[in-house]
Amino acid sequence: MRNPLSDKVIKMKPSGIRKFFDIVSEMPEAISLGVGEPDFDTPWSVREEGIYSLERGRTFYTSNAGLLELRQAICEYMDSRFHVAYNPKTEALLTVGGSEGIDVALRAMLNPGDEVIVPEPCFVSYVPCVDLAGGVPVTISLKNENQFRLTKQELEAAITKKTKLLILSYPNNPTGAIMTREDLEAVAEVVIRNDLYVISDEIYAELTYNSGHVSIASLPGMRERTIVISGFSKTFAMTGWRLGYALGPAMIMEQMTKIHQYAIMCAPTTSQYAALSALRDCQRDVENMRESYDQRRRYLLHEFEEMGLPCFEPLGAFYIFPCIKEFGLSSEEFATRLLNSKKLAVVPGDAFGACGEGFLRISYAYSLEELKVAIGRLGAFIQELREESTKAGI
Repeated sequence: MRNPLSDKVIKMKPSGIRKFFDIVSEMPEAISLGVGEPDFDTPWSVREEGIYSLERGRTFYTSNAGLLELRQAICEYMDSRFHVAYNPKTEALLTVGGSEGIDVALRAMLNPGDEVIVPEPCFVSYVPCVDLAGGVPVTISLKNENQFRLTKQELEAAITKKTKLLILSYPNNPTGAIMTREDLEAVAEVVIRNDLYVISDEIYAELTYNSGHVSIASLPGMRERTIVISGFSKTFAMTGWRLGYALGPAMIMEQMTKIHQYAIMCAPTTSQYAALSALRDCQRDVENMRESYDQRRRYLLHEFEEMGLPCFEPLGAFYIFPCIKEFGLSSEEFATRLLNSKKLAVVPGDAFGACGEGFLRISYAYSLEELKVAIGRLGAFIQELREESTKAGI
């Protein structure tokens, strides 16, 4: 028999995030700080609207692009919150989570051999999605000393005649880094000068601390060059509802909708009706969640400082990215030993790109009580490692 599988897919590495969770699921008393999922329930008004839509028999397909009423609400939200305006009829598409939006945008925009710049560490799906779309991923290794922000110089150095797209992801998963308006202005100048386009993953836009989120699409000259990807999973604790959206120039959105039409048909109808309530009724819920995450963030920073674990201050999302290079272990070795000896799961930093080696991604989308137990285990493990080093004379 001939080989039924695609060579491209065979060569694709499985997600580095899932390995440890498969082990945790079979390990009693294990604690995981690895899942990037809010620990809050979806706000009741959202659930109630979903239930109501089912009771009313709203179980039919929507238009391919999604309910116009919801697209209008999303565009109003983007204008009021992030100062960028879109036409809901021609510049908005509802997707099955933000992940589908990224995939469809790449497939709509890339020709074989087009290069896509992907700053790392980054969300695990970007590079595989570029490969599947026929593009060539060109990674930039961001630096801890820059708090993993993309600089103008790093972007300039990665651009070739084949470069077409830049993927930005701020607030960032896995580092918690953000880009300020000044940071983005410097990047935008390079993008415009080199006639590039940007896919801006802004799924954590509402989860910023100390300053508000700035969308690169809001900068002069960037709206027509940017596809904004976002959704309801992180902001409204709606991960299982699988609803995201893409916003961008009508010419690009038309082609994205065509792919979405053939591959998906439409996003889940019940989720779309529920999302209307999220946008209209749940801003206070979002603020409460953000305040809780901020408390947890500050707690972890304090505890890491107490145990002497280097870590820059993350100003977005709900991840923290401490450095563990002092222990002489790879990220995977550290995480494996931590899981086996202390029953605590974290994600090795290199799961998000080679430059993540020597770091760990720790999610604080868990209760403060759970975090305190977990940090106790991590602190005990670090103390043991330091005692081992002392005995070995290192």
